[in-house]
This record gives sequence, C-alpha cells and structure tokens, in this order.
Amino acid sequence: MPAVTKEANKKGDFLVDYEEKVFEDVKAQPGEKALITFHTVAFEGSIGLVNLLQALRLQRKGFETSILLYGPGVTLGILRGFPKLGDEPFPGAQNFGNQIEKFMAEGGKVYCCRFALQMLYGHGEGSLIPGIKPISPLDVLDCVLLHRRDNAFILNTWTL
Repeated sequence: MPAVTKEANKKGDFLVDYEEKVFEDVKAQPGEKALITFHTVAFEGSIGLVNLLQALRLQRKGFETSILLYGPGVTLGILRGFPKLGDEPFPGAQNFGNQIEKFMAEGGKVYCCRFALQMLYGHGEGSLIPGIKPISPLDVLDCVLLHRRDNAFILNTWTL
C-alpha cells in the first residue's frame, strides 16, 4: 500500500489561488438594470442563497437590481424564526431573510407573487419580510418583460 508523505491540511492553509482574477471587474453603466427571479423552495438547496448573494453583488456593482419571488420562490420571503418570529434557532437558519433584508437596505427591490403566497403556501401579505412588495400574479410576467424591454441582465433561478 502506498504511503502518504504529504502533511495533513491545517487551518490557515491555502489550497487554491484565491487572489487571481481572470476577468475584468464589470461595473454597471448608468441606468443598467438587473432582475433575479426565484422559482425555488427555501432550504431545498443552495441556489436560493447563492443567487441572493448574486443579487446583492449586482446591486453593489451599480445595477438597479430587483428580485422576483414567484411560485415556490415566495418561501424565501416569509418571515421565519423559532420559537418566535425573528429568532435564529441555529446558525444560518435566517440566511434567506438576512440576505433579503440586507439587499433591500442597500436599495434593492423585492417583489412577491400574491397567488403563490396564498394559494400555494397559505400565507398572507403579513407573512412577508417587511419591505417586500406583494404583486398580482398578472404582474409576474410583466415584471420580466419590462426588465427585458430595458435590456436588463436577467438571472432565472429554478429548482424542481
């Protein structure tokens, strides 16, 4: 059997070159927009959190950025906690809400489909994180089309 002669990894080691940046750091031109759509269930994978971080990054790059929660994506915008709303029973339990609040605090807009909120998940508008704008299900497509008309960068987040 071959012997392992390399030292074991330890805290503080670097395993990759994290400083090299291959592409230019793109910033928004004046008036550029971005839309991130979410049709994904909270806590069912990492894509919801990853693209919330992308939305924040786009906002910080100067894009006028909006988030659209529809279908199961509305579950990202629900006020959560245990034993009380707002409590974090374990580290990371409030990741979605914390990122959405930070995004809105930095000027981002968040829209949530009322149909999915009530019909699919049995919640009312009072269940939403404060600052999220509830919209008609007829506005979901128009939100996307208006961003398309404005030549916005659109990132669609889907899971099944």
